[in-house]
Amino acid sequence: MKNRIGVYICHCGGNISDYVDVEKVRQAVEHEEGVVLSKTSMFACSDSNQNEMVNDIKEFGLDGVIVASCSPKLHLTTFRNVTERGDLNKYTYVHANIREQGSWAHSDDTDGATEKAIHLVKAAIAKSRYAEPLYTNQFEAEKTIAVIGGGIAGLKAAISLSDKKSTVILIEKNDKIGGHTAEWGDLFMSDEKGNELINRIYSDLAQRENVTILTGAEVASSKGSIGNFTLKIRKRPNNESDPMEIMEVNVGSVVVATGFDHYVPQKGEFDYMINDNIITLPEFKQLVDKSTGNRLVYKGKEINNIAYIYCVGSRQEDGENTYCSRFCCTSVIHTAIVAKKKFKNINNIHLNRGIRTYGKQELLYSESLELGDIYLQFDYNNPPQIATEGKKTVVTVKDILSAGKELTLETDLIVLVTGMVPRADQSIGTMFKLPKGRDKFFNEIHMKLRPVETVIDGITIAGACQGPKNISESVNSALSAATKSYSYISKGTLETEPIVAEINQDLCVWCGKCQEACPFDAIEKQEVNGKPIAIVNTSVCKGCGMCAPICPEDAINLIGYTSEEIKSMIDVLA
Repeated sequence: MKNRIGVYICHCGGNISDYVDVEKVRQAVEHEEGVVLSKTSMFACSDSNQNEMVNDIKEFGLDGVIVASCSPKLHLTTFRNVTERGDLNKYTYVHANIREQGSWAHSDDTDGATEKAIHLVKAAIAKSRYAEPLYTNQFEAEKTIAVIGGGIAGLKAAISLSDKKSTVILIEKNDKIGGHTAEWGDLFMSDEKGNELINRIYSDLAQRENVTILTGAEVASSKGSIGNFTLKIRKRPNNESDPMEIMEVNVGSVVVATGFDHYVPQKGEFDYMINDNIITLPEFKQLVDKSTGNRLVYKGKEINNIAYIYCVGSRQEDGENTYCSRFCCTSVIHTAIVAKKKFKNINNIHLNRGIRTYGKQELLYSESLELGDIYLQFDYNNPPQIATEGKKTVVTVKDILSAGKELTLETDLIVLVTGMVPRADQSIGTMFKLPKGRDKFFNEIHMKLRPVETVIDGITIAGACQGPKNISESVNSALSAATKSYSYISKGTLETEPIVAEINQDLCVWCGKCQEACPFDAIEKQEVNGKPIAIVNTSVCKGCGMCAPICPEDAINLIGYTSEEIKSMIDVLA
């Protein structure tokens, strides 16, 4: 049992101390059993405070450390490392979250927030008394990395991994690589077309001996965990009469770069699929790219006046797609400029809800204005109205920039500026149990601190599968994901957390309830000495504890959260 515990309570720059009396918390716990040191700090995570903690551990002979601060997602690893620097086992460290669970949850009740913080810290002290040293599990990792998705993000991730001398397997569901980028014409801030960019990257990649490219292939199933994933891959044969090829590959980590789908308006949405003069932005980009001559022609009709209706399928106040797709404004303005320079007598009218061309993309907006493009802004609750008058399509819009003046425009073509939506096929996310946000894109752990990592160790995400991105942003995230994926397996030997479920084989009678409850498929049925029991795959188990409370025989214990530790915490909180 610990008898020399140090407690540190963080102000968090006011995030905690504005609502919790941290000095009162310190005073309330300084005489708790086993506590020999209690301090407050403005920023517990600062380098100076970390160094002070290391010195305290050595000077006071601490055998347990507690920090009461913000979410353990941010700084659990930070303070575990501090205890190691002080020559303590890092798993003797206990974290108390008094920000999310205290100050932020009870910002309207400072007395209540303070009282709750006291109880949370006392509970952490009680757990610390019984915390035993734990040691990580070590095993050899596979050196091969799988990249799922052959769009711009997947290709760039594969090249980056290849440059790091890693063996790479690139898996693309379609028969051709390149994704949406390969479909696009002229690219902004580049002299290349989309297919030219893809072909250049592919030519480089195809020549690399450490890269295997599988097209017409998809991952059917996955087993294992970080360092040792087994992927079953279905590959379509070159000849339809041949059977489906099934292969298994072992990889150490996975980069998911499955991309996005274009939003497709419903039939009748802004008269789409009803009026032949209405198309989507992707359709318009292909029309401009493939058209020749000095006139733009669509369905045998010369196009002169084009109206672009922005935010179709994005920024919906009463729909699913509440987010801004970000790339749409830039994409449509760039395409409109290309059309105006390529063909004679093109007049562009942009019906928008506010232009969002950020960074250097603002140059496009300026160029568009210089070329004479017209911008009218409408309110979400008063969208443009479309009507057909003979062979002409008429758009009526109330321009809020001119005090709501109603304008009627005759057009030859209406382009619906559609954004990005998550892939309709979510099988990869389901397979790897990747969490999704409210926008249904895959979620990273933290958008700033851990922008490409997922809660599933060994699985990173890249490109537009985690949200709308342009090409440069997709490439940057791909390079980051590749670097992180490589870091998992680069040392050859991996360590996994020791906080996992443990089965008492004498008590287990195999009812299967623990297997059903496990969200990570970490529990299997095995026979030991002729008796069926539950076995935990410790490299897969995340220590979530879902299995323990449903075991009717009380045969499951969570290492690091023993019955003694939990009961001691409950006694304090009760």
